[in-house]
Amino acid sequence: MISTPSFKKIKPLIFLTIILPSLFWSYQFINGSLGVNPIEKFMDNMGEMALRLIVLTLFISSLSEFKKFRFLIEARRMIGLFAFFYVSCHFLTYIALDHFFDLTFIIKDIIKRPFITFGFISFIFLIPLAITSPKIMLRKLGFKIWKKIHYLIYPAAILSSVHFYMLVRANKIEPAIYIFLILLLLLYRLYFKIILPQLAR
Repeated sequence: MISTPSFKKIKPLIFLTIILPSLFWSYQFINGSLGVNPIEKFMDNMGEMALRLIVLTLFISSLSEFKKFRFLIEARRMIGLFAFFYVSCHFLTYIALDHFFDLTFIIKDIIKRPFITFGFISFIFLIPLAITSPKIMLRKLGFKIWKKIHYLIYPAAILSSVHFYMLVRANKIEPAIYIFLILLLLLYRLYFKIILPQLAR
């Protein structure tokens, strides 16, 4: 079993592993090697990475409840913040590079197209999680309130996976896998955190 102090030593490696794709894609974008539609490709890469990290965060939350994997808690906050970083890059690419801050068009687009609506709401849900992520916020809010705020990760995850599913035009296997994993992890949490304690009473 890996101890928490030992795991802390490899956190910088995890940090580099997660941030390197964004640096690589940024280099490709500047270098003009992201294909015929570099803005769309860059935006899609950032969004897909964000979704993968959201799923990973949920998986870590469930896995870390087992004593053998409790050390993973040390990486959960960092991975969650990176998920928000990638989502923010995804959204900023949409408003800045794709539509040049045309707020009137962007608002109409968010209202008009459901998959963008879902993606935008998911982004809004993730903001309170990022704001309350520092440990000082946990102390100020108290664990119960902090925990309730961080349940927003589940609707955010569902909406972002549906956003991806609706965005993909051809092969929908990958987004379908994300939806399945998120629902499975949600059902796991519901059963062990709500249903099982009620049955035990």
